[in-house]
Amino acid sequence: MKILLWSLRLIVFLLLFALAVKNSTPVTLRFFFEGEWQAPLSVVILTAFAAGVVLGLGVLLSRLVRQRWALKRCGDVRAAEPTPPLPAEATAELPGKGS
Repeated sequence: MKILLWSLRLIVFLLLFALAVKNSTPVTLRFFFEGEWQAPLSVVILTAFAAGVVLGLGVLLSRLVRQRWALKRCGDVRAAEPTPPLPAEATAELPGKGS
């Protein structure tokens, strides 16, 4: 199984590497106020992907921090203790359960 997984990773890497080599033509990105950036297309795509990952992680982190603050405002937060299972007699009396 490990060999299959590493083979798949190698194939994906080689395909992405070949795509990057084929798209090594320089492109120019024009920004506001006459700003320009000239780089290979594969670098531009990789930079856009990395910026998206960083932005997504920043949004996720801000939501997690807000939730933690909300939990702290609610009071002392402890790990919920699991409830013990109901005995067999109690489950037989529930509607829709048992005969």
